[in-house]
Amino acid sequence: MTSEAVVLVEGVSDQVALEVLARRQEMDLAAAGVTVVAMHGITNIGHFLARFHALDPEIRIAGLYDEAEERFVLRGLEQVGLVNSVAGAGDRAWLESLGFFGCSADLEDELIRALGPEEVERLVAAEGQLRSFRTLQKQPALRDRSLHDQLRRLMSGRSGGKERYAALMAEAVAPDRVPRPLARVLARASSDQ
Repeated sequence: MTSEAVVLVEGVSDQVALEVLARRQEMDLAAAGVTVVAMHGITNIGHFLARFHALDPEIRIAGLYDEAEERFVLRGLEQVGLVNSVAGAGDRAWLESLGFFGCSADLEDELIRALGPEEVERLVAAEGQLRSFRTLQKQPALRDRSLHDQLRRLMSGRSGGKERYAALMAEAVAPDRVPRPLARVLARASSDQ
């Protein structure tokens, strides 16, 4: 009946990253009838699935989630009757066929790997945050961690950090290096599947 689509994401950082990537790909989400919705936590997925499915059973619903949170996606899909059972549980291809794509381990991890930790460190420097980051790196719990892990900690350690760096990394990543889950969820939502 309708060609509209909703992409459910865990938080605002995921929403920001997808919106930046869509803009960079000259994909007009609004014109395509696609809305990216931050659920403010994956445990809310059942509520959002039920809400959008009740509004229009024909709406295309897709999603982006963190690998460790897959069970919540499965449970939410089953609760609203979008799948009959979780027979495909643990089968990433099955969830992808339903339009749900997992980040390994999370959005920040995917984007740091796509850009490379050294490039992300340059983004931190360009934001004037290198001194603060150097202080963070000296903390006993982070001293022996990889640059990649230290950067992930930087992003999650301050209010708004995830959103800020999600936008910066999505802006900086080369088109051919966009992480697969992000590229696939945007493609799925904007297609007529």
